[in-house]
Amino acid sequence: MKNKNLPLVWVLGTGGTISSWGSPRLTFFEYGVAGQKLDVHQNLARIPEVNEFARVKAEHVWMTGSGGLGSTRWLELSKKINGLFEEDSDISGIVVTHGTSSMEETAYWLNLTVKSENPVVVTGTMRPPSAMGTDSDNNLLGSIILAGSKEAQGMGVTVMLNDEINAAREVTKQNSYRIQTFGTRELGFLGYLDSDLKPMFYREPIRKHTHQTEFDVSFLQDLPKVYIVYAYEGVDDLVVRALIEAKAPGIVIAGMGAGGAGGQTQQEALIEASKQGTIVVSSTRAGSGRVIRTSRHREAGWVAADNLSPHKARILLQLGLTKTHDPEELQRMFDTY
Repeated sequence: MKNKNLPLVWVLGTGGTISSWGSPRLTFFEYGVAGQKLDVHQNLARIPEVNEFARVKAEHVWMTGSGGLGSTRWLELSKKINGLFEEDSDISGIVVTHGTSSMEETAYWLNLTVKSENPVVVTGTMRPPSAMGTDSDNNLLGSIILAGSKEAQGMGVTVMLNDEINAAREVTKQNSYRIQTFGTRELGFLGYLDSDLKPMFYREPIRKHTHQTEFDVSFLQDLPKVYIVYAYEGVDDLVVRALIEAKAPGIVIAGMGAGGAGGQTQQEALIEASKQGTIVVSSTRAGSGRVIRTSRHREAGWVAADNLSPHKARILLQLGLTKTHDPEELQRMFDTY
C-alpha cells in the first residue's frame, strides 16, 4: 500500500528517446528506425525505487519525437497539465517525458502557459533505455523527486537531466550526443539533485513565469504563424520576401552579432515586412548575450528579443500575437518574460 504522506506526482509521456528501444545495447543512434517503443508505464516499471519518494500516476499522452509536436500538441499539453492541477489539489507536481532536441522549446512554452506554482519538470534521455550506460532511469527518478519536492515550488518549469536543474527560459541543448548536453551557458543552472537525492537550489528565476503570466491558452485552438529567418554572409531577401507575400504575422531574425540582418537586401526586406504589418523580432544566432532595442529598431517597429534564443523568441511572439500586434506592448512582454 502506498504511503499517503508521500507527494503525488503525475508523469506524462510524450515520446522521444526515452520511449525508444534499440538492440543490441551498443545501439546509441538509429534506435528509432525499426526499434520498439516504450510507454511511460514501462519506463516507470524500470525504477520501482520511485515508490520510496512519491505516489506516482502516469499517462502516455502521445508517442511523438522532437520535431513532431507543434502548436496543436503544445496547446493540448498545457490544457492537460492545467486540468490536472485544477481537478486534484493533492498533486504536488508533474513530470513530462520528452524528446531532447526540442525539449527546451516545450519547457519554455509550458513556463509561459502553465497556471500553477507547483513544479512541472521536463526530462528525457540522451541514450535510450536499451543502451549501455543509459541516463533514462536516473533522469526520470530525479525528475519525479524534484517534482514532488517543496524546494521546486514557485520555481517555474524546469528541465532536469544529468542531476542538474535548469530553468526552462534559459536552458539549451549544447551538444548533439553528450549526456551532459543541457546547460544554461552564461547564467548557470538553478541547482543539483546529487547522490543524496535531495534537490538543492542556489538561485531562482526572476522573470515572470507560469501562474504569473498573462497568457491564457484555454480558449485557443491554434497559434499565429511565426517564422525564423537566419542571417549569414551572402544571404539575400528571398525568404523574407516570400514571408511578406504569405502575409506572415511574425518573423524572428536569428541575427548576426547583436541581432543584425545579414546584409542590406535582407535588412531592407525585413523593414518592408514591418511596414506590411508583420512583427519582426531581432534575436541573435550567437547562442548567448542580449539583443538591445536600438533607435533603429524603434523606428522600424521591431522588437528586441533580449537574451532569448531565436526559437524561444518565436514561442513568446506566438503567444504575444494572440493578445496584441502593438510592437511596444510586445516589447514589454519580451522585457517581462
